[in-house]
Amino acid sequence: MAIVEKVIEAPPEQVFRVLADGWTYSDWVVGTVHVRAVDDSWPRAGSKLHHQAGPWPFSLSDSSTVLSCDAPRRFMVRAGLWPLGAAHVVFELTPVGTDRTRVTLAEEFAAGPLRWIRNKVNDLVLHHRNKETLSRLADIATRQKAAE
Repeated sequence: MAIVEKVIEAPPEQVFRVLADGWTYSDWVVGTVHVRAVDDSWPRAGSKLHHQAGPWPFSLSDSSTVLSCDAPRRFMVRAGLWPLGAAHVVFELTPVGTDRTRVTLAEEFAAGPLRWIRNKVNDLVLHHRNKETLSRLADIATRQKAAE
């Protein structure tokens, strides 16, 4: 399981607003290049976000499904990447003082070939990808905070 953390200069409610806006995923989830559709019920459990990942012409279409949502503290999705499999991705948001949030991102392959091809190189790539994902999430959350 790959786990990364980042303290974001915004309260948990503001950070969660970014998580709750499925249309922004291609802006901050590294590897997601296009969001095709988002269920009206997003981010409730069972709702889906339909996306494409990877560069054209090799991009793959799949969807991610909300497994649980406890706003603004915890959010878990099953992120699909057919034919490579799927991962469970958990965001934990913990207040730090009155205006900051520690975001912990944990990702684990849950299905498909990637589940069986775990090694140090894959772990390192996943760690750096998720570190960049949290940096992008922070940029959006703090920009939205500044605009309020």
